[in-house]
Amino acid sequence: MSDAEVRSELPGTFYRSPAPGEPPFVEEGQAVKADTVIGIIELMKQFNDVTAGVAGVLRAFSVTDGDAVDADVTLALIATGGS
Repeated sequence: MSDAEVRSELPGTFYRSPAPGEPPFVEEGQAVKADTVIGIIELMKQFNDVTAGVAGVLRAFSVTDGDAVDADVTLALIATGGS
């Protein structure tokens, strides 16, 4: 297996759930598809979906819920079937 990086396309604040007090979109260890939403980035009061981009298993988040992130920062690692 190899890991694919999910990177931020824009700067903002990263959130793992759709709203405070709600469960995360996905948990570490969960299978995801390329179009699975794994989080959102808030930028200037707009919320932008972050999708997995590849199919696999979400191995780990690289940032914490509520972290400020820059563009091109690794947000999560997804284990894919490739070698």
